[in-house]
Amino acid sequence: MVGIAAGFTVMVAAVGLGLGAAFAAWPLLYELLKYGGAAYLLYLAWKIARSGPISAGGEAGRPMTFLEAAAFQWINPKAWVMAVGAIATYTPQAGFLGNLAIVTVVFGLVNLPSVGCWALFGTALRRVLHAPAAVRAFNLGMALLLVASLYPIAADILH
Repeated sequence: MVGIAAGFTVMVAAVGLGLGAAFAAWPLLYELLKYGGAAYLLYLAWKIARSGPISAGGEAGRPMTFLEAAAFQWINPKAWVMAVGAIATYTPQAGFLGNLAIVTVVFGLVNLPSVGCWALFGTALRRVLHAPAAVRAFNLGMALLLVASLYPIAADILH
């Protein structure tokens, strides 16, 4: 959890310090990231919809290390979209570096409790979802919600 929070906080700062300028200079780069991220989310939705219950041994694999979790943020399309959106939306140009510092700190402080809630929710669900039919229904619901979250991109394409 700390790796995710640290990796994302560094990403927000990096986007503000230069990657945001790269997107401004090359809008195609942002478009590629946006549509590539959407394609990745569709792939994740497909994998979620097709996944089954965790094996009888209860092991879902080893947890990520701090560095793996921090580095994962750099290939996580949702993190990229959030970081770019945060800089574009919440960081006024006047006094940019000071505002960037504030946005970075706020996102860093909010991220860890959010990730913690997500992890606790996942742990609680693991204890509740035992029947294969319940797991299947939950996974299908989550996959559909993930696809629905792509509505803004779909609406953008259709207009």
